[in-house]
Amino acid sequence: MPPKSTPREASPLRVVQAAVQSRAFEPVYYLFGDDDFLKEAAVRDLLDAAIDPSTRDFNCELRRGGDLDAETLGSLLATPPMLAERRAVVLRDVTALKKAARQQLDKYLTRPASDTLLLLLSPAGSKADTALTNASVALDFAPLTPERVRKWIAHHASTVLSMAVTDEAAQLMQQAVGNDLHLLAAELDKCASYVLGVQDAQRGNAGANTDASDPSPESAASIDADAVAAVVGIRRGETETDLLDAVARHDAQAAVTLVPHVLGQPKVTAVQVVFMLATQAFALSYGRARRDSGIPTNRLPQEFFAFLKETGGYPGRPWGEAASAWTKVTDQWSADACARALELLLEADLALKDTTVSNAEQILMSLVLGLCATRRRRAA
Repeated sequence: MPPKSTPREASPLRVVQAAVQSRAFEPVYYLFGDDDFLKEAAVRDLLDAAIDPSTRDFNCELRRGGDLDAETLGSLLATPPMLAERRAVVLRDVTALKKAARQQLDKYLTRPASDTLLLLLSPAGSKADTALTNASVALDFAPLTPERVRKWIAHHASTVLSMAVTDEAAQLMQQAVGNDLHLLAAELDKCASYVLGVQDAQRGNAGANTDASDPSPESAASIDADAVAAVVGIRRGETETDLLDAVARHDAQAAVTLVPHVLGQPKVTAVQVVFMLATQAFALSYGRARRDSGIPTNRLPQEFFAFLKETGGYPGRPWGEAASAWTKVTDQWSADACARALELLLEADLALKDTTVSNAEQILMSLVLGLCATRRRRAA
């Protein structure tokens, strides 16, 4: 009988890790979902663990569904391993198989070979194939939540780069780059090279005075916030999160100062900032309503978690950090101030789509000033 599919709630990363550590592999894995980076990383881990490197050229086939006919696919799946315990077939874009080839695959899946590791992949954006899900160990690689991205940064640095990352550096990196794992991996690689370069220079300057018992650059290497600032071009106190917090506490001077710094960061746009400010404004409006209904302040973090889960809004940071920040300022926002903030955000969104008069930075400057002024409007 074919293996049962993995429950959706099971972490695909843990399933892969368990297989790699135990060296016990199911005959067929079906990898789907919207995070192609994690899928490709899982394929690499499974192949590295399952296939002997010395015979990999003979025992590893990488193909695409649209390029295979039924005869070729049948031959690939029927070929035994050569001078090894196991062979692997990686079939990308599996849902692009033509009818005859798909029938050949479905027939194979009823009795998959125990000495072949078959990895079936669907690209991001495609719907999961129910038949493949039921006939394999199905791994749904959904994008990581912001909280898990923070943990992934530390895991990737330690396992791939053999380097530690400070909590402050991981936070700054995520704030600068976002949750795109491709970009994060590239920036982490740059940071690692920068750190090792700095350490090599320091050891060179020390010369003969260096104690032989000192740790090597590799063993002592750690990516800190200074390294992230030097490589990525973002400094403490100048992130999108800092701008959001300044607006939330009605600090116009800090908010206006931060606008050009934030817009100068890689891949940050005014539209993106307005979207995060809108998420924050909706959250504060929700929090204000909950407070007015009698919910105590210490219950607000749970309320904000429920809000984010229900709406799917992106707060620009992990949910726990966002909930904590909003809880601190909710009582500074009246219902009228929240309503006015949403009006200003809508106006800014429309203005950014028609920039015949003002540029994006001017629009964002006017927006944050208006948002910060809502407190004075309430007092008046």
